[in-house]
Amino acid sequence: MTVVEETTPSPVRDAAPPGPGTAAEHAPQPQPQRPRRIGGVTRTGVLSLCGAAASGLCVTVLLFGQLAPFSGALGFAVTAYLVFLAVYAVLTGLDEDGQAVRDRVMTVVLWTAAALLFSGLFMVVGFTAWRGREALPHRNFFTEDMQASGPLDPLTHGGIVHAMLGTLTMIAIALAITVPLGLACAVYLNQIPGRFSRFVRTIVEAMTALPSIVAGLMVYATWILGLGMQKSGLAAGFAISVMMLPIVIRASDVVLRLVPGNLTEAAEALGAPRWRTVWHVVLPTARSGLATAVILGTARGIGETSPVLLTAGFTAALNADATSGPMVSLPLAVFNFVKSPEPTMIARGFGAAAVLMALVLVLFVIARVIGGRGPGHQTRRQARRTARASRQDVQRFEDLRAPGLSLFEPPGEPQPAATAPSAPATGETD
Repeated sequence: MTVVEETTPSPVRDAAPPGPGTAAEHAPQPQPQRPRRIGGVTRTGVLSLCGAAASGLCVTVLLFGQLAPFSGALGFAVTAYLVFLAVYAVLTGLDEDGQAVRDRVMTVVLWTAAALLFSGLFMVVGFTAWRGREALPHRNFFTEDMQASGPLDPLTHGGIVHAMLGTLTMIAIALAITVPLGLACAVYLNQIPGRFSRFVRTIVEAMTALPSIVAGLMVYATWILGLGMQKSGLAAGFAISVMMLPIVIRASDVVLRLVPGNLTEAAEALGAPRWRTVWHVVLPTARSGLATAVILGTARGIGETSPVLLTAGFTAALNADATSGPMVSLPLAVFNFVKSPEPTMIARGFGAAAVLMALVLVLFVIARVIGGRGPGHQTRRQARRTARASRQDVQRFEDLRAPGLSLFEPPGEPQPAATAPSAPATGETD
C-alpha cells in the first residue's frame, strides 16, 4: 500500500515576486525625523512675527474704526495682541506641528510679560529720578536736615540726612533681630518635623499677610504704652522686624527644602552630628538663596511708613540716638514732602524716593556679594581656601597613621614583644 503525501504550496515560498508595476514600489516611504530647533532666530519665525503683528494691527483698526463701536486705548491694545497671537499661531502651524505651535506662542507670551514688567520698572525708576532731578544735584540735600528749612525755602537749603540716618538705623536694628531668628526658625522647621513645626509654619504663613498698621499698633501698645518707653528708632526697628520676620522665615524654609537630601545623608553617614551637618553642609549650600530671602524681607521692611509713624514719630532734626527721641525714615519723609503743594517740597520728596531706591539697590548688591555664587560654584578665593583645608586634612590623617600611634591598629591584636639581644657565640655546647 502506497501512501501519497499531498503538499500545500507555501504562501511565502511560492508567492511571485512583485513586478515592476506592483503597488510595493508606490508605497509611501517613511520620512526621516528631523530634530526641532528649540531656540534661536530664524527667517521664518521673524517673518511670521512681522506678518502676525501687521495683521493684528490692521484687523483691530478695522474693528475699532468700521465694524464695531469699540473705543479706548486699553481695549485697542488688548484686541490687537489677541489677534496677533491667533494669526501667529496659524502662520506657525503651516510649517510646524501642534507642540511646536504651543511652544512658539507661549514663548511670545512670556517675552511680552517680561517686556511689560521691565517697562513698568523703567517707568517707575525713570519718572522718580526725573522728578527728583532738581533736588539731587545739590550737595546740601545729602548733608543737611530740615530743621532750619521750610516749604518756601529754595532747594539750596535743607536736606534728608536725618531721614537717611533714620532708615539705616531702623533697618540695621530690624536685620539684627530678624536674620538670626528667621534663619534659626527656618532651620528648625526644616530639620525637626512634627506637630509643633507644622503649627509654627501655619503661624508664619498667616503672619505674611499681617497688615503693617497692626504690627505698629502691637509695638506701640506693648513697648510704649505698656512699658512706658518713649517713641524712638528702636521701637520702629521692633515694628519693622515684626513685618520682616515671617517673610524671611518663609523664604528661607523654601530654600532649605531645595538642598539635596543626599548631601545631609552623606554627612551623617560620615559621623557628623546634626548641628555640624547643618552648619557646614546645609547652610553653605543654600547661602545664595538665604541671601535672597533676607533681601525680600529687607525690601518689605524698608518701605514701611505707618509702623514708623506710630512708634518713632516724626522730626525734622537729625537724631543719632536710636533709644530716645523721635526719628524719621525715608518713606515717611517722602510722604511728608509730596503732600505739600510747594514745588520745592515735591522735588525733595521725589529726590528722597530716588535715594531710597538707590539704598535698596546698594543693600541688594551687598547681600549678593555676601551670598556668593550658587551651590557648586566657587570663587578663586573660596577654591584656594577649600584646597588649603583639604591639605590640612590630609596631613592630619597622615599624622594619625604615623608608626608611633596605635589608633588605626585593630583591637585585640597582640603587640610585638621586645626581643633581647642575642648572646655572642662561644663555641661551647650544652
